[in-house]
Amino acid sequence: MSKKRNTAPFESFGADMKEARKALGLSQRVLAEMIGIDPRYLANIENSGSIPSLPIFYEIIKICKLPVEPYFYKLVSSARGNDNLERINIKLRLCPEKYLSIVENTIDAVLRLIESDEA
Repeated sequence: MSKKRNTAPFESFGADMKEARKALGLSQRVLAEMIGIDPRYLANIENSGSIPSLPIFYEIIKICKLPVEPYFYKLVSSARGNDNLERINIKLRLCPEKYLSIVENTIDAVLRLIESDEA
């Protein structure tokens, strides 16, 4: 008899991984080689919602610079904020440090606009 697993926390993992892989400029084949798995297995994780083994999950998280918290602490993560903030957080982690000041200055400019609109 097979046991049903609760896979809800990993619902977005494949899509998150795919977005991070593309942001890093890696093909499925290259990422699969870096991890040491068959590219078809990687495609199944990205497109079919397959859940990787823990060692493979770890390698994907490490190489793609994904946060681990949303997958293990889904309730905490969803209580913290909305999906837009989670996506932005992932993208910030992928952003090279030398460009973070540009991102910060852009946010500061938006906040100043909001303040001036409210005045």
